Amino acid sequence: MDIILIPLISVIITVLNAYWWAVVIYVLIGWLEQFGIINRYNNFVYGVHTFLFRIVEPALHPIRQLLPNMGGVDLSPAALILVIWFVELMLIQLRVKFPF
Repeated sequence: MDIILIPLISVIITVLNAYWWAVVIYVLIGWLEQFGIINRYNNFVYGVHTFLFRIVEPALHPIRQLLPNMGGVDLSPAALILVIWFVELMLIQLRVKFPF
C-alpha cells in the first residue's frame, strides 16, 4: 500500500505547491496591470493572465462568496493560499507519521 500512497501524496503536494505559485503569480500580474507597469494588451501577458485566470478563478469564486465585502480589497487569494498551505501541511504530516 505504501508503494502507491507515499508517491501519490508527494505528487499531490507538488501539484498544490505549483497551484500556490499560480495564485501568487495571478495576483502579481493583476497588480502590475492595475498600476500600469505591464501592458495588458501584450499577447504574452494576455495569454499568461488568461491561463492563470482559468485555473485560479474557479477556486477563488466560492471563497469570494463566503468572505464579506471589504470594499476594494480582495482577500480571497490570501484565504486560498492559507487553505493550500494547510492541506500541504496535513499531507506532509500524513506522509511522515503514517508510513503505511
